[in-house]
Amino acid sequence: MTPTFIGLIAGLLTSIASLPQVVKTWRSRHAHDLSIWQPLLLSFGVALWLIYGMLIGDTPLILANITPLVCNLLLTAMKIKFSGNDNTHNEEAPV
Repeated sequence: MTPTFIGLIAGLLTSIASLPQVVKTWRSRHAHDLSIWQPLLLSFGVALWLIYGMLIGDTPLILANITPLVCNLLLTAMKIKFSGNDNTHNEEAPV
C-alpha cells in the first residue's frame, strides 16, 4: 500500500462517515440523542482543514473535507430544526 492509496481510503471513509447519521436524522425528523456540539465542532474543524488545504493547494485534502463539512452543517441545522419534534417525541415515550 502506498501512502497516497492510504490517504485516499482515509479521505473516503472520513468523508462518508456522517452520511448514515444525516440520513437517519432526516428520515426520523428527530435529533434528541444528537448533541449539538459534535457536528458543530466537527464543522469548524473540517472547515479549518478545508481552508488549510486551499492555502497549500492540496486538492485531495480539499476534496476530502467538502462532504464532511456539508454533512456536519446539515446535522447541526437538523438538530436546530427538529428540536420541536423532539419535545413531542419525548412526551410520547414510555417512562
